[in-house]
Amino acid sequence: MKDAPHILVVDDDSRIRGLLKKYLSNNGYTVSEARDSDHARRLLGGLSFDLLVIDVMMPGEDGFSLTKAIRQTMETPVILLTARGEAEDRIEGLEVGADDYLPKPFEPRELLLRISAILRRSTEPIDEVTSPAPPKTLSLGVCRYDLTRGELWRGEELIRLTTAESAMMRLMAREAGEAVSRSALLAEVGGSDEPSAQERAIDVQVTRLRRKIEENPRIPRYLQTVRGAGYMLAPD
Repeated sequence: MKDAPHILVVDDDSRIRGLLKKYLSNNGYTVSEARDSDHARRLLGGLSFDLLVIDVMMPGEDGFSLTKAIRQTMETPVILLTARGEAEDRIEGLEVGADDYLPKPFEPRELLLRISAILRRSTEPIDEVTSPAPPKTLSLGVCRYDLTRGELWRGEELIRLTTAESAMMRLMAREAGEAVSRSALLAEVGGSDEPSAQERAIDVQVTRLRRKIEENPRIPRYLQTVRGAGYMLAPD
């Protein structure tokens, strides 16, 4: 029997930690708690987690800083929680590498649905593509993208991708040479903000991908903007 996904909840509010632990545990997850960023770092150093739920507004190191530091060494999916619901905060969260963003107060069921969606995207198999069969890898300059495994490589180095970045790369790789609309990318990664904030969120994810692929992200060669249509992956 497969082990239940292990989730780490990082929040300085013990009441919220307790409520989330009880709710998520009742819905089939294994849950650990951390009271602040230092506590979370210690747990991350010794345990493996499938997803992290991190509060932004914590004393000491905040959730943005913790997420940014986590992204230096791992791509475990991250959902940020905050009492501030402005679009700018969501964009900042995505810029530091979060996969999703949920403003407080929220319904526990909404968090449960977002966790389920992210974990499903992170484990779903790559779709089989029928005739004409695409190449197994796409050449992107010094990088290559493995369509079968959904992996981005620079030489012998595996480039870490977040769950959202992985989902976007899978879609654009399947449609290599063709423009993919923002709405199609949004459908792939999810999102519940107003349309303008959703589009900006996609732009942030594309910017992050360009930093990982392009020699000069300001003048992209491989992940191109198609004016009025969206974005296009243009392999060699």
